[in-house]
Amino acid sequence: MADETKLSPVEGIKANSNFLRGTIAEDLQSDDPQFAKDNTQLLKFHGTYQQDDRDLRGVKGPDGKPGRKYIMMTRTRVPGGRLTAEQMIAHLDLCDQLGDATLKCTTRQALQLHGVLKQNLRAVIHRINEVNLSTLAACGDVNRNVMCCPSPVDDPVHREMRRLTDALKDHLAPRTRAYYEFWIQDEETGEKTLAGGGAPDDEPIYGPTYLPRKFKIAVALPEDNCVDIYTNDLGFLAVVRDGKIIGYNVSVGGGMGTTPSAAKTFPALAKRMAFVTPEQAVGVAEAVVKVQRDYGNRQDRKVARLKYLIHNRGIDWFKSEVEKYYGQPLPPCTEDEVHGFDDHMGWHEQGHGKWFYGWNVENGRLYDSEDRRWKTAIRTICAELNPGICLTPHQSILFTGLDQSQRPRLEEIIKENGLPLTEEISTVRRWSMACVALPTCGLAVTESERVLPSLIDQLEAELAKLGLSKEAFTLRMTGCPNGCARPYNADIGLVGKTKGKYTVFLGGQLLGKRLNKIYKDLVPLEEIVPTLVPVFMAFKHHRQEGETFGDFCDRVGNEQLAKWSEQYASSNAA
Repeated sequence: MADETKLSPVEGIKANSNFLRGTIAEDLQSDDPQFAKDNTQLLKFHGTYQQDDRDLRGVKGPDGKPGRKYIMMTRTRVPGGRLTAEQMIAHLDLCDQLGDATLKCTTRQALQLHGVLKQNLRAVIHRINEVNLSTLAACGDVNRNVMCCPSPVDDPVHREMRRLTDALKDHLAPRTRAYYEFWIQDEETGEKTLAGGGAPDDEPIYGPTYLPRKFKIAVALPEDNCVDIYTNDLGFLAVVRDGKIIGYNVSVGGGMGTTPSAAKTFPALAKRMAFVTPEQAVGVAEAVVKVQRDYGNRQDRKVARLKYLIHNRGIDWFKSEVEKYYGQPLPPCTEDEVHGFDDHMGWHEQGHGKWFYGWNVENGRLYDSEDRRWKTAIRTICAELNPGICLTPHQSILFTGLDQSQRPRLEEIIKENGLPLTEEISTVRRWSMACVALPTCGLAVTESERVLPSLIDQLEAELAKLGLSKEAFTLRMTGCPNGCARPYNADIGLVGKTKGKYTVFLGGQLLGKRLNKIYKDLVPLEEIVPTLVPVFMAFKHHRQEGETFGDFCDRVGNEQLAKWSEQYASSNAA
């Protein structure tokens, strides 16, 4: 078991928290605009982060002194991204009434409210639960939102995947009653308005200190790796025979986060471990979680993710331990492997005469401005057409269960609100995404979401000149190296390194099965497109037939790319 002689400070906070209670109740009664430092760690398990508006740092307050405007980000756990129209409208109401008037669709099929004041936090979480959703375990050192292919197609394969997603969510949820005490119970009567949790102060899977670090799970199909299964701690790749899932190939140890100043940290793709039947899947997931619980690093949070345990001990050792915890041996993976990726955009038949429409939401941000009214459009669609909602791993939305007769009206609503249909969006914009970054993320060192649209504007024009507008490749941007938008397995990764400068990674792939490599470091924002254009010129002239941009960069290598890029940059300047 892990050495517990020099635990990280967060381990002490969890151990002394009385199952995630700490002094949160006292803080909620206080007029102080911020929570106590220890409680900010515990609140993550409840689905909320304390932040401050970094655009306002240094601005003088009512007392004439510069300070910080403290705000909360609240994340709703949405397993597989599945919502009702009522639940979506409730979140739009919350962002208008108690948030910063925007709503964020995340890269893990969840929803985030930003700008929530501490005094409104209980009301926000309470109302989320009133529409039968929860923020519990959306953050923190536990299993987080379980991802799953969002396709609403009604067939045995997709039904089984959705069943497993829900089963994993339920089985691996924290059992502490603290969440219900703080956010759900009636403040006057003390009665619980939602049943939940197990016996008081009982965590049969996690124990009193939970996991060493966050834990992420995804469920995918070989022909559709839209969830980026190999970037997760635990993945279930469906094995289909004769139209039925007979089991899953289990992968373990993926994770994107890294700290450039710490050579001991690195992004990693998960390794294939074993084949399990549908009946075994949840039990094996529990065993994987318990091995990480007992052997993961609790001294240094930088190397506490499952990927480091597997790197240090090896996949054979890890599988052996999982088999011990599960209680029986597990056969090797089948030959089934990822070979496709579908973003589910545009119109598709759903089955039983129904349709769904995949609508591209740039960087997942829903807002209303004078000329672009995302929230109004979605609210109108939900109120008039009452579709199902599925959030995609690329921060976009599927409107599901629509009749053929409703198709023209949905498109009409989108256009009435000044927004493009998916079919009108460029390929490069459709396959791009960005993390939140500034001004709300405390980890961001530079911009991401706010600058990517204008960067795409420039890149669109250059790709059109080269005749490459239809090329599909992933471009992902983050404001820091933690990798929340999964930049390290993208064709192009742009990772914030310091203020206004980025590391440019090339050579990943849309399929998500290969990490990219550093091409250039400390590239100023305004030089990113000029840095990429000569590479695209080289791609145009030297690619092999059918070769993707990421595959080309990986095959050729940085040295040759740099030579060609210098050559094409010079000729372009001339």
